[in-house]
Amino acid sequence: MNVTFGDNVKESQYEIFVDAQRAGVEVYELGEGRISLVHTEIDRSFAGQGLAPQLVVYALNDARARGLTVLPFCPYVAKFIREHAEEYLDLVPEAVRAQFNL
Repeated sequence: MNVTFGDNVKESQYEIFVDAQRAGVEVYELGEGRISLVHTEIDRSFAGQGLAPQLVVYALNDARARGLTVLPFCPYVAKFIREHAEEYLDLVPEAVRAQFNL
């Protein structure tokens, strides 16, 4: 299984591909100095393969590389950040962490 990622800027979504077939998306909204992650979706035919966390990691690492703060409006992303706080909590501004139960 060959997993790759892309940033579809036109559609405002990160995409995950399995053997060149799009398997899911992480929808985002860009703002000045920040990225809001609003929806994570993996196609049913790819469910149970651990793709959602890989996609979230890709999105969070991209935000870090671009110097963006993260607003995790997607409940899955917020939960992921809670569970991996040592690696990713610093991306969420302290002033809004409570809003996302972080």
